[in-house]
Amino acid sequence: MINDVITPEFDENGRPLRRIRSFVRRQGRLTKGQQLALDNYWPEMGVEFQQEPLDVAALFGREAPVVLEIGFGMGASLVTMAQNNPHQNFLGLEVHAPGVGACLASAKEAGVENLRVMCHDAVEVLQKMIPDNSLRMVQLFFPDPWHKARHNKRRIVQVPFAELVMRKLKLGGVFHMATDWEDYATHMLEIMNSVDGYKNLSEGNDYVPRPETRPLTKFEQRGQRLGHGVWDLMFERVK
Repeated sequence: MINDVITPEFDENGRPLRRIRSFVRRQGRLTKGQQLALDNYWPEMGVEFQQEPLDVAALFGREAPVVLEIGFGMGASLVTMAQNNPHQNFLGLEVHAPGVGACLASAKEAGVENLRVMCHDAVEVLQKMIPDNSLRMVQLFFPDPWHKARHNKRRIVQVPFAELVMRKLKLGGVFHMATDWEDYATHMLEIMNSVDGYKNLSEGNDYVPRPETRPLTKFEQRGQRLGHGVWDLMFERVK
């Protein structure tokens, strides 16, 4: 599971292709609890990467609206959302094993049954495994802002990514982003406004107030006390 986070890509001559990735694989050290969760709960809630489209209904054992979260960190807010919305199916993607282990442990402790997790690159999962027109919502909360100008190209929110997400959303589905970096918020807004087929759900055609569906994390609460801003963007697929 953990060794398959990065899938090599090759050209027609068998040479590895260089691809700009939006994350650094900071594996970190697993705590005993996180390792136990991976050992015990991955077979039940974990999803292995595959090259074929996923049968989402079979994965969850039911038909229900699907919410995909990219980069769930330690999984606290994702588990809370799944717990608060038992009528929906949640699929979380995270490339760092400690976060996956923590999420599995929290989900099991909370008795959450409508959550599955993957430890793999989100772009490859979207390209290979997620059927088109299948998601009710895609969530991207506090991605790495790559704040140095020379690193901006590594930001995950770029035109090709926004177009990829749109293909996976159902008509009327929503791409919900949040960041605590104002420069990245501006970047996200410019990218999303440039992609035909999305409608900005903000009345002012910019940012929306934090919806109650996105739990307030400890990290965000600390930022608020320090006077840091948070910007939420919600774009609906309309074409």
